[in-house]
Amino acid sequence: MLAVTSLPLETPVAKSAGLRFGSGGVHTSRTMMLAELTALLAAVPASSDRERYADAIITDNVLHKSTASNRRLTNQRLGEFYSLDRRVQIFRALRSLWDLDEAGRPVLAVLCALARDPLFRLTAQHVLALPLGAELVRSEFLQCMREHVDARLNDASLDKVVRNAGSSWTQSGHLAGRMRKARVAVATSFGSVTFAIWLGSLEGLVGEDLLRSFWMSVFDVPRYALIDAVMQAKQRGLLGASIIADVVQIEIAPFRQRIAGV
Repeated sequence: MLAVTSLPLETPVAKSAGLRFGSGGVHTSRTMMLAELTALLAAVPASSDRERYADAIITDNVLHKSTASNRRLTNQRLGEFYSLDRRVQIFRALRSLWDLDEAGRPVLAVLCALARDPLFRLTAQHVLALPLGAELVRSEFLQCMREHVDARLNDASLDKVVRNAGSSWTQSGHLAGRMRKARVAVATSFGSVTFAIWLGSLEGLVGEDLLRSFWMSVFDVPRYALIDAVMQAKQRGLLGASIIADVVQIEIAPFRQRIAGV
């Protein structure tokens, strides 16, 4: 289990790839909506444009929302979380790996949500630092978030962020339980590790530093398990990698080339 490192750097490359920075976040109103994302990506071909995703949600009602206003809001929130636009690199990266790595989908989704929701990123430093088996104590979570956001959110809004974030971390597999949530272990998959490495590369990280990034802290595994996932990604043509004297060299170029086209 990696210690939670500092939050990712805001770089022009990261922003152009679709990461968001600032003080806002979708978790003031919604969870990361894993079930809706899963149903939507199953219904819409990967080659589709943003308008097709909107039509599927609003017109075709593939997510079975009860009102037109709810369908429109769902389209907006999913777009804020995941872009749903193949012109945006982060969505191309997500969609490419989503179709390859079914087991890794919950972690792929949470990585994208963390990248797109700055407020949700702040919750990671508390949740991911919990020892495995430890209970998520709501009062402690609230206090931690209050220190991060200062006076930007009132108590009611902050309480909603904590509630929604707790649900999102449960959807991703990092927490378990309904009323009382406890920290549980999350394993690697070749797709989710590839996504985490790509996200780290947007900060300018290379080599071993890619295995120690903020994004890698979502995995509760030792270093050798991360390396195993990297080598699996290499076998699938997603990454280049070599190990020399226990030092890992990682080449992200194959994945960048994979998602380069619109």
